[in-house]
Amino acid sequence: MRRALIAVTFGGLLLSGAACSSDGDTDSATEAPTIVTPSSAPASTTPPPDYSANTRAVCAKVTKIYNTELEDFGTEIGKMIAYKEKKQTKEADAAEKAAGKQLKDAGAQLKKETAAAQDPKIQDAGAASAAKLTASATDTKFFDKIKTEKDFEKTIEAQITEWMTPVTGFCAT
Repeated sequence: MRRALIAVTFGGLLLSGAACSSDGDTDSATEAPTIVTPSSAPASTTPPPDYSANTRAVCAKVTKIYNTELEDFGTEIGKMIAYKEKKQTKEADAAEKAAGKQLKDAGAQLKKETAAAQDPKIQDAGAASAAKLTASATDTKFFDKIKTEKDFEKTIEAQITEWMTPVTGFCAT
């Protein structure tokens, strides 16, 4: 983004410089073009904001969401697996919907808690993780892959990593 701004600024300065120098002077063709380069911003003497205390508080809430909501999700998945193994389709579908609701709720809570963070990077990371949780809540392909406990164990670690990766860069869950 910064490079794009510099390029636009640089291009604008070149265009405005060219417009100013074309005043009908016949000798302008022999003059060397003036290249204006943007100066670097002066060094800031103020330290960056310290978000560490707020980050710890937000991360404690993220960890709680991770432990409680995803545990509830696991419980519903366990029910879904048991019903699938017994070929009780109606009950398995209900448990899948309940598991999806747990993911959606976890995403909503994660988004809410990280939106209150002072660090805008944590806000963005929380929103990204929340979006992944919410998307998986209605992803039938994800749920269809889980038919046994072994399937769940094989799938869930990578899935949790995918869901939480944006926010775990700030909060170790």
